[in-house]
Amino acid sequence: MREPLRDPVRLQHILEAISNIEKGAEGVTLQDLKDNVILRHGLTWNIMVIGEAANKLTKEFCAEHPATDWRAITGMRNVLVHDYYQINESELYSVIQDDIPCLKTQILEYYDECKDK
Repeated sequence: MREPLRDPVRLQHILEAISNIEKGAEGVTLQDLKDNVILRHGLTWNIMVIGEAANKLTKEFCAEHPATDWRAITGMRNVLVHDYYQINESELYSVIQDDIPCLKTQILEYYDECKDK
């Protein structure tokens, strides 16, 4: 049986997905997101990866870092996976523009803490 991935690895997965989002969304407008289904799906996929990785973090880690709304992050993943047919491009764009930069700052801080342990 494989050893379960530890929190620092999950944080790396989140950072990689954030990097993919930053690269994919650079210079993208809301209209671009509406018009380009492949772009929209790629960005959505990476947001789902963030939610899945966050869901796999230990309860202890999440409790130690309450500044991040882990429940909202995993909830977003659930909406994207289960209610994929109702994705609102404006909300997706808002997450990319407003929430991802803040999350990146938090995850980088948490990752630095984990490396020191």
